[in-house]
Amino acid sequence: GKCGGFTSDIVDGMRWATGLAVTGVPANANPADVLNLSLGGTGACSSTEQNAIDEIVAAGTTIVIAAGNSDADASGFSPGNCDSVITVAANDRGGDKASYSNFGSVVEISAPGGETSTLTNGVLSTLDGGTTTPNNDNTYAYYQGTSMATPHVSGVASLLLGQNPSMTPAEVLFQLQVTARPFPS
Repeated sequence: GKCGGFTSDIVDGMRWATGLAVTGVPANANPADVLNLSLGGTGACSSTEQNAIDEIVAAGTTIVIAAGNSDADASGFSPGNCDSVITVAANDRGGDKASYSNFGSVVEISAPGGETSTLTNGVLSTLDGGTTTPNNDNTYAYYQGTSMATPHVSGVASLLLGQNPSMTPAEVLFQLQVTARPFPS
């Protein structure tokens, strides 16, 4: 939620979205093939997170996670540092690493994340001003972050699965990486 939550909340949400059982919650009739997680915090990948990720990936769901916005090694940020996920860094308009983006060996790919030092170089995003329920005062604003980059990768992963629904999460990652351009500099 807007004010945060517990690891157990995140894990239960991931499991439910994938169609796995969550105690006390009705089954999801429309399981997701791709999960977009634009969230994270400092620390190691916990066994709770990794166990859930292992189950979700075994069920065939691709998990795409934001690397973080601390201009630091992403290996110190969870759940992007867990195994078997696609961790996404952000690049700027020129294709280079965005100044704020986390980086490092746990990052599998980068996508446009915006750079709002020039406002219109951000990613134009939809907003609703409600704090606990929708306000229906829909507006737009420019944002930057790996949370802006991650949906780009999730969308492409979804398109890949639309063309070949039998692809495994590892095959999705492979296709993303072999078709990506290197950083310009």
